Amino acid sequence: QVQLVESGGDLVQPGGSLRLSCAASGTIFGIRAMAWHRQAPGKERELVASLPVGGTRNYADSMKGRFTIYRDNAKNTVYLQMNSLKPEDTAVYYCRLVDTYGTTYWGQGTQVTVSS
Repeated sequence: QVQLVESGGDLVQPGGSLRLSCAASGTIFGIRAMAWHRQAPGKERELVASLPVGGTRNYADSMKGRFTIYRDNAKNTVYLQMNSLKPEDTAVYYCRLVDTYGTTYWGQGTQVTVSS
């Protein structure tokens, strides 16, 4: 079984920055991709950014230029650097891992609140 633990969520003022972390542990049969999603109150969960192994980073249009996804392979950890945060970025952010068998795992989420 794979466990994903997110951290780094906080209350931040508009224009501020945060870095989210997602550490993967357990029995991992290789990683195909890792990604960040978010879900705001009353809205569906949406993709923020994805990082396929050996592939190209992908970002939702509203995050391009502000967010960066990157991974520390040695630590099985994926990060999301978020800059120039806006109130509409307020959401619970979830980490997702897809292993080489195509099995998807989700973390429990971390709350990001952007407010003055």
